[in-house]
Amino acid sequence: MNNNQSSVTNFILLGFSLSQEIRLFLFIFFTVIYSLTISSNLLIITLVTTQRSLHKPMYFFIGNFSFLEIWYTSVTVPRMLNDLGTGNKTISPIGCISQFYFLFFLGATQHFLLTIMAYDRYLAICHPLHYTNIMSAPFCRKLASGSWLAGCLSISLPAVMMSKLVFCGPNTIDHFFCDFSPLLRLSCTDTWLNEIIFSVVAWIVILGCFFFTFLSYVAVVITILKIPSSLGRQKAFSTCVSHIAVVGIFFGTVIFMYIRPKAKNSSPVDKVVSVFYSVVVPLLNPMIYSLRNKEMKDALWSVLKKFRK
Repeated sequence: MNNNQSSVTNFILLGFSLSQEIRLFLFIFFTVIYSLTISSNLLIITLVTTQRSLHKPMYFFIGNFSFLEIWYTSVTVPRMLNDLGTGNKTISPIGCISQFYFLFFLGATQHFLLTIMAYDRYLAICHPLHYTNIMSAPFCRKLASGSWLAGCLSISLPAVMMSKLVFCGPNTIDHFFCDFSPLLRLSCTDTWLNEIIFSVVAWIVILGCFFFTFLSYVAVVITILKIPSSLGRQKAFSTCVSHIAVVGIFFGTVIFMYIRPKAKNSSPVDKVVSVFYSVVVPLLNPMIYSLRNKEMKDALWSVLKKFRK
């Protein structure tokens, strides 16, 4: 942050302008959600790493996804809880830019991981005879590492350019975290290049990943419909329906938020949608993606039986 050209030493996150009683309710509500999110994802990581029955490519990626979700929700929720609980809404410019970077770095990584997970299901269902050879352990590790690296690099340029903006005031951000559009509106310098670069990155990452994920699941559904056995179709669908639900929820919200004609356009609905994809969805993901899965449930029961002995 170029503080020599900026009179702003702190930003104020307005968050939720509500009565004290409602703020207390939200504090308790979001604390419960955050606790459940962290504990459920930790449970999934523990099961995937300790249970040999889950040492498969699909669960390897699910474990990576759970690890990512812990960090993704931790970028915004603890800060929001602090605001709701203490009323301290200030954040430093460096803290704000850092939050912006990590939120979008982890968000981009989510897109890449979801695309790889869709590709994994495509190979498992559409090309089962070649699945084991293609999805070897080294290749899975490379795919997962590539997702994290791509997410890290994709948002680097927008974050660097954001850090070079000059903020002269006002310093109030009408949000509960340092999102792109609310932060951009506070700059007293020209932001057209920031908007273009961020939009290009958003379109490539979000729509590119959505396109390949969509094609993978279309191929999966077509292959499933060709299965002659109704029991076989039901088993294949049970594996993929939850995956498609997660993809639909996540991509739907981020497309609504960031695929816009102009980055500065926003509405009060944006804050509600942001709560959904940054707080609620990370809780739904482990429940929909993993804990409803039969193999995951069997692994959990196996662990519980060992503790009972």
